[in-house]
Order: sequence, then C-alpha cells, then structure tokens
Amino acid sequence: KCSEGGGGGPDWIMLDPPEPYEPVQHHWFYNQKSEGRDCWQPFSFEDSHRLEDSEGEVVVATEGRRYDVCVKERRRYAVYWDQTSSEVRRCSWFHKGSKEISYTPHTEDISSLLEDAYMIAVTLGEWKSNLELPTGETVILHNPKLMTQHPNYFKDFPPSPGERTQPRTLKRGIENIPVEIPEGEPDMVDHLVFMVHGIGPACDLRLRGIVQCVNEFRSASLALISSHFSPAEVHRSIGRVEFLPVNWHKVLHGESTGVDRDIERITLPSISRLRQFSNDTVLDLFFYNSPTYCQTIVDTVASEINRLHSLFLLRHPNFSGAVSVAGHSLGQYLLDYSSLIGTLNGPPCSSSDSLEEVLTSMGLEEHLRKLQKEQVDMEALMLCSEGDLKELGIPLGPRKKILHCVKKWKNSSKLQTIQETPPTTSAVDYQHFDVGIGQVSIDYPQLVFHPQAFFAFGSPIGMFLTVRGLKRIHPNYSFPTCRSFYNIFHPFDPVAYRIEPMILSPDMDVPPMLMPHHKGRKRMHLELKEGLTRVGSDLLGSLRTVWQSFSQLPVPALAEGGATAAAAHLNEDMETSVMENEDRKEVTVGKLNGGRRIDYVLQETPIESFNEYLFAIQSHLCYWESEDTALLVLKEIYGNGPSGTSAQQ
Repeated sequence: KCSEGGGGGPDWIMLDPPEPYEPVQHHWFYNQKSEGRDCWQPFSFEDSHRLEDSEGEVVVATEGRRYDVCVKERRRYAVYWDQTSSEVRRCSWFHKGSKEISYTPHTEDISSLLEDAYMIAVTLGEWKSNLELPTGETVILHNPKLMTQHPNYFKDFPPSPGERTQPRTLKRGIENIPVEIPEGEPDMVDHLVFMVHGIGPACDLRLRGIVQCVNEFRSASLALISSHFSPAEVHRSIGRVEFLPVNWHKVLHGESTGVDRDIERITLPSISRLRQFSNDTVLDLFFYNSPTYCQTIVDTVASEINRLHSLFLLRHPNFSGAVSVAGHSLGQYLLDYSSLIGTLNGPPCSSSDSLEEVLTSMGLEEHLRKLQKEQVDMEALMLCSEGDLKELGIPLGPRKKILHCVKKWKNSSKLQTIQETPPTTSAVDYQHFDVGIGQVSIDYPQLVFHPQAFFAFGSPIGMFLTVRGLKRIHPNYSFPTCRSFYNIFHPFDPVAYRIEPMILSPDMDVPPMLMPHHKGRKRMHLELKEGLTRVGSDLLGSLRTVWQSFSQLPVPALAEGGATAAAAHLNEDMETSVMENEDRKEVTVGKLNGGRRIDYVLQETPIESFNEYLFAIQSHLCYWESEDTALLVLKEIYGNGPSGTSAQQ
C-alpha cells in the first residue's frame, strides 16, 4: 500500500500478510432439557473423538456405555433406563446473548455457512463483511476476535429505541468459549453397584429422580478414585465403579397396577399439593405393608436388578468384577427385609431330589427317621407348614432350614416367569414367625448374582424389626451370600436407626463409627467440641477416681503411707480405663459384617450443627451428594476397608 510522502514520492507501508486459514475443530454436544429450556452439554474429548471418527458406524456408545448415539439420526438414547431421546450436534460455532450465561451451539448448517464466510475473510483479509443467515439475522465479521449476530429488523418498520436489543456474540471453536469438558471415564469397570431409591419419585431436595442422583454419586466416585486411590495402593490397575439406578416407584404407580387412579378417586380436593405429595411418597410405606402391592414392589426390585445385570454384561462382556447393592431409606428395607439378599441361595432343593439327599445336604440327616416314620416324602414335605414340622418334634433351627429350602425351590420355579412377565398384583397373607415378627408372607424372587457388599443409607430397618417384635439379632447371624453390610447414616437423619445395639449385649454402650472426611481429617468444629468434652470428662474422672481411692482406703492405711497406696490404686484404675477404651474401639459386632463395625455416622457440617431440626429433612436426602459416603463405598470395594473413629454420643 502506498501514500503520498512529503517529497512528492510515494511511501510504501508493508502490512502483515493475512494469517493462514486453519479449519475449525469440531466438538460434539447433546441437548439436555432443563426446566423446559435447551441446555447443551459437551461430550468428553474421548466420546467426541469417537463420534467424529465414526463415519460408517451407525451407533456409538458414549458416557461409560450408558448412552448410545445414533450418528445418522443425531439422537442420543439411554440404555439402562427410560429417558426421552435428545438431540446431538457436531458443533463449531456458538452464540450468546448479553443476559445469557452460557453459549449455545449453532445448527450444523448455519455453522457451515459461518465457517465458509470466515475462511473467505481470513484468506482475502476482508473483514466487516455482512452475512445474512436463513433465520433472517445478520452476522458481521468485524475481525477474527470480534463477530456479532444481529436480530432481523424490517426496513420499513425500524424498532424504537426501547425495542432495540444488544447483538449476540459469536465465537468460533470450543477453545474460545468458557465450557467445562467432562473427564472421560475409564473403559474398564472394576465393580458394579445397584442403587435402589426410597419412597416417592424425588430423591433429594432439588426434586431430582433416581437417575440424576445416581449420576452425581457416580461422578463423585470418579473424582475420589483419582484423588484417593492409585495402582500402587491396590496392587493392580484401576478402572472405575459403575453405579446403576433401580427404579421401582414407576412400576408401582404405573398403568399396570392402576393404584394412582384408585387413590385419586378418594383423595379430598383441599390442600391438593400436600395431598399429592403424600400420595406420591408416604403411601409407598403402606403399599409395602399391603397384602396386595407388596409382591409387586419386591418383584419389581428383583426383576429390575436382574434385567440391569444381564444388560450390563452384554455391554461389558469382559467384566470380571464383583457386584454390590445399595439402598436408600425404604429401598434398603426392600433389599434387606425382603430377603432378596438373605435368601439368594441355599442348599440345593428340588422335588426330584430324595428326602435323604435334601436333609443330608443341609446337615439334618438326624431328622430323617422322624419324617419317614410319618411317611413324609419330598412331595409331602413341600406341603408341610411350620406347625406340621413342629408337631413332629423338629427344633426351631432345623425347621427354618427346611422351610427355607422348600421356599427356595418354589421361588426358582417362578423365577423365569418373574423375569419375562411384567409384575402384577397378587393376594398375599401375613405370617407370624416364632421370633414374633409379623411380616407379609410372599414369594421372594432371587437375584442372579451374589453381592459382595450391601450398603444401607438412612435405613429404618432397625425400627421396623423392633416394632415387629424382634428385640435382638443373634451375633452369629449373617447374610448367606453377602459378606459385608454397612449401615450409613447422618446424625440428624430422622428416618435412620442403628443396628449394632440389636446385636451387642444390652450392657454395652458402643457409639457408631465416625466416618472420616474425604479430605483426610475430622471437621474442625467437631474436633473442638470433642476436645472440650474430653478435657471436661478427664478432669471430672480424675477427681472422682482420687476421691474414691481415698474414701475406700482404711484410716490406718492413710496414716501409714496412704498417699503411696492411693497413688497405686489410682494408676490401676487409670490402666483399667485405658484398657476398656481400647476394647471399645476393637469391639466385634457379630458376623453380619464379618465381625467388623456396622454402624457408620457421617460428620455434620458446621452450619448443620447450629440447628439439627432445621436440617433434619435435608440430612435424610444428603447421601447422593455425600463424598464421604462415596469414599466409604470405594474403600470397601477396593479392599482398603472402611476406617473411622468412635463417635461421641
């Protein structure tokens, strides 16, 4: 470019050549509706690269193989649960209004037009050009860093000053917009956990469903695996833990049962929102104790877990890890008290087996003569009630084993039907056992695997057992096919109850184990509170011990070196106290968790400690977001074992 200089000759000014054009890098997004509005979320870099390289592939598995993307349709489908399919885009250009928080990707057609215009502007070095979009809006490419999108105004009717809006900002490529790309998940799955929800369709205060809450729990576990576990600690390479939601509420309140229609007909019109909330949540407790709907709930939980397990194995054919189950509130009760774990497997029992073979397999051959004397064969045994066996003089323990074997054979004959046929309501009766527990007598379906661990979050099982007459759980009792059981609760959870006091002798007062904070220490306000309590307790204990030492010694002893004797007595009492504290820390709590502690209590936050009543409801719904809970689950899975300290009561 030249200009006239002072001497009359042209002065040549050299401009920098235009930057070479480089094609934009595409990234794939999916549309996740939020409160009726579009909310575009990016795939991880790994998933986006898979989609970009798919070419001839019709379906691409994404997000830990929990979703399938049909590339040609540009749709994303959930694999394990019912969810409306969502739109998928191959994105490169984004726009945002002045009052909007996040950028929205343009459609692929518009992005292609913008990219062509950008390429021409860069190649020719010609900016401030206008491009009219098919929507009627106008795009102005001022320079590579400033590009705007203006709304469509009719030339004959220009907008008034109040109607004018700010132009939208345009950005090219994800590197130029503030977006958080999620971390990719390892392909290898080490462990599978099924999570069963409690009452109602909402699982937390944000009214999210079981799918969203389990997604958050899974994300927390992925972050904790990266920060707390390394291959050196577990002596092998680490993948991830897959958590899958189990939804039974939808079936219970679906069209197959018609229960919602029946309840709606008798519901009063006043305080409609409160009554609707009650119908969706509290009534689930009554449904479980109903002779009509209890079978539906239990069948749904078992069949859904078995369905998910089979589907997971199809998606992960090389999976060789173990499986665990977790239940929140009533969900834990469904897993535990419904005997879905307690009666998973037992001695083989079939109507084709001989009576002698069945009794021998259970170690009960000593009772063979009693049954043969009454001409009881296998067919007759299948018809015997507990009262019949009791009349024959068979003790309680062997009776229970025989009845369990008979029930297991009956359940196995119905398992195929349960898995293939949608659950329907059936009439069931109540049965009272010798221990005094009144529960609904139904056919309990079987799971197709043996769980490694069973995690209960905010569980009311202790209360249910107590009000039904069971005062104590025998220390030798354990789940036949599940070696570990953890009762995890928040200290302010109004629904949660303890289990250990039902196993330990009444004279033992053992507080629950305080779960460690995921950042490696006890919360400061708890340390301060515990320190003040310990100082006061130690001071009073020392004064009490000294007083007892002097008061118990005879007067001559005090006169003849009584101080020495008192000091010796004091040291003996202190040593005894220390030994008692050590014994309390190492207490063995039956066989339900292999002799290990069962009750684990979370640490409340500082704000929660100000008013425990205010945060009571929140504390019952906190487990899905609790990193401390996720860390305890991971420690059990990866073999480090849960740790903690005795909580102060």
